[in-house]
Amino acid sequence: MKAANEAKQLILKDNKTARLDALKLDLASLKSVKAFANNFIALKLPLNILINNAGIMFCPYQLSEDGIEMQFATNHLGHFYLTNLLLDIMKETARSTGIEGRIINLTSVAHLHTYDEGIQFDKMNEETSYLDKKAYGQSKLANILHANEVSRRLQAEGANITVNSVHPGLITTNLYRHSSLFIKILKFLTYILWKNIHQGAATTCYVALHPALKGVSGKYFLDCNEYESGTFARDEILAKRLWDFSNKLVDAAQNIRKVLFPCETSLIS
Repeated sequence: MKAANEAKQLILKDNKTARLDALKLDLASLKSVKAFANNFIALKLPLNILINNAGIMFCPYQLSEDGIEMQFATNHLGHFYLTNLLLDIMKETARSTGIEGRIINLTSVAHLHTYDEGIQFDKMNEETSYLDKKAYGQSKLANILHANEVSRRLQAEGANITVNSVHPGLITTNLYRHSSLFIKILKFLTYILWKNIHQGAATTCYVALHPALKGVSGKYFLDCNEYESGTFARDEILAKRLWDFSNKLVDAAQNIRKVLFPCETSLIS
């Protein structure tokens, strides 16, 4: 929150008429996601653009507070749940304003480097099969599959909302804190490919805002251009299976919390 408020003040310094709110959200916690959604809904604000940006990378094996492998929980499941909770507001905003809503999932070219089956549905939380880099690739694959499935569902409804995936590129941020030596070697060998913060944000901003992408949905973007994602990422059956699997994880986590902490049911119902 300290960093968020510092960013808020920096924006206000350059844009004195901007109206900004910073709300706390921990994507690794489904309870936090629900609380955030409740707080946002209470503000009664429109919602035109949702950028699912949070991520962790190459961390040692650990489970989230909901008992889910941490990279999958943070990079995919938190965003999956958040998007579902905010979709009704986005639909209503698009209907009432006539302005197209846009959802952007930040993914990575690392989605190509995942487990052999793409998503380890049956071994998601097993420590013995955990490989930090493939687990990261799995979570980034899930980001694209999620975006594509939401896109298909919204198009079937006729909702005026597009959903796309973005690979921002190699950017020097604290995302690499769990693999500093590996990244130093990689950066030395591939220094010409690395981007600064503004360059790294460019594709996200392009997909979120550019009028040329009106009506474009279910696509994968890199360097402000549409690219073909990996074979797993284009698998509609895998996307539907991930959707059902993710819903079951969310439901299971909520049911466990209702049993353990019955006084909190109003927060997660």
